[in-house]
Amino acid sequence: MQNHGAVTAITAKRLTLALAAAGVIGGAVGAIAVNHNNAVAAGQLAAAQSNYVAPAPAPAPAPLAAPGAQVSMALPDFTQIVARMGPAVVNVRVMGSTKTSFDGQRGRAQQQPDEDDPFFEFFRRFQGPQHPRGQRDMPVFGAGSGFIVSPDGVILTNAHVVRDAKEVTVKLQDRREYRARVLGSDPKTDVAVLKIDAKNLPVVPIGNSSNLKVGEWVLAIGSPFGLESSVTAGVVSAKGRSLDDSAVPFIQTDVAVNPGNSGGPLFNTRGEVVGINSQIYSQTGGYQGLSFAIPIDVANRIKEQLVATGTVKHAKLGVTVQEVNQGFADSFKLESPEGALVSSVERGGGGDKAGLKSGDVIRKLNGQPIVASSDLPAMLSLARPGDQVKLDVWRDGRIVQLSARLGDASEKAAPAERASLAGDDGGSRLGLALRQLDPQERRQSGIATGLVIEDAGGAAANAGVQPGDVLLSINGRPVTSVEQVREVVGKSSKSVALLIQRGSDKIFIPVRIG
Repeated sequence: MQNHGAVTAITAKRLTLALAAAGVIGGAVGAIAVNHNNAVAAGQLAAAQSNYVAPAPAPAPAPLAAPGAQVSMALPDFTQIVARMGPAVVNVRVMGSTKTSFDGQRGRAQQQPDEDDPFFEFFRRFQGPQHPRGQRDMPVFGAGSGFIVSPDGVILTNAHVVRDAKEVTVKLQDRREYRARVLGSDPKTDVAVLKIDAKNLPVVPIGNSSNLKVGEWVLAIGSPFGLESSVTAGVVSAKGRSLDDSAVPFIQTDVAVNPGNSGGPLFNTRGEVVGINSQIYSQTGGYQGLSFAIPIDVANRIKEQLVATGTVKHAKLGVTVQEVNQGFADSFKLESPEGALVSSVERGGGGDKAGLKSGDVIRKLNGQPIVASSDLPAMLSLARPGDQVKLDVWRDGRIVQLSARLGDASEKAAPAERASLAGDDGGSRLGLALRQLDPQERRQSGIATGLVIEDAGGAAANAGVQPGDVLLSINGRPVTSVEQVREVVGKSSKSVALLIQRGSDKIFIPVRIG
């Protein structure tokens, strides 16, 4: 496995190849991230499966000691959780296939010769008669984990564990095996639901991931690298982590999870499942202190839809948002750099119909504060298309309350609303050389008015403004002339927020002028 010198999400496909070379099966067929395939292996706990008794609630935390006082803390004992919850964690084995070239003479896969090779013609003439060549389906195997959520055999796991699988086999801790059906999977959230034909199975109790606190102890049971019934523990490192383009508000932990743990449960100290282990970030392909779990609140919502219909519908507000940094906070006169800055609005979407505009800062959704921009898609991941949401929006130095009906994310998005904006300060404080859009540029870009940035220097260049960008607005205020921009910049003491059209994208760029 190559190391590119940067922390990256390791895909299961790359991981499967690496483990196959080492003689170890791990990682699911076609997985999208490092697999934490939790499988509770064959043990001696079959007798505990039939009559589950929930563990007693953990005692309330003791109040913090006074400054300077000595604090003593007892480490948690996970033995009861392992004994009682272990039988409800299963091993998921999958079989898929891949296409390989086939040599009819030798009866095995063979690499095709390169026609650009200088010796190609020589070997073609003297290697003897050619035999039929073709392609053959070669079996590929993977492994994952899951956990039973219904006594009649409903199982939760990761979508990447069963992606492209032709056969799925579930193995219980008492060594019984069942052929499983995939009721449905949702790659967007990486949640899948399996069903086996069985009755009176042990189940895990479902917790509330929204009540999980940073620093709280958590536990994972799984089969890293095929080592069955491995138990690891750690603490919650953070909540609401946004990874890549995922809308899932991941739970970050320092629980050691490795290839072989995907789809398995993450328990709190009360023995309740609060997450599904899904990803790790690593430079080596192994655990390096960062593991991520899907909150069980999100997984449950997906499970309900998959069990009912086999498909999932995701909600969308129809806006593109950016992080609010200190420069934007100064530009929009916010007390703190919090919220989701709207950079573009989808025409005809829920946000557009509610009156959202580029330059708005969404501060709350249904009364829940939005601190980072990633909080908004995380909150929307728990909503359904058609839901009505209330928004607290910062606009023109005050809070405006809007109501929006969420759309269906599967519907094709209309082009983002193009604002007719322009502005500049004559190049004095921002370091910009600007000109008006000519008629042809207006037709090609779809922008009615605006100023083309012919040159960028000074503060603007340092902030990332580039020649060829089209300046649309400053501090959320539409401007149509250089004079208007001079006016805005003249009233700004620290920084200004420029709305830039770059290609088909709209982005806000904060420029410090103080």
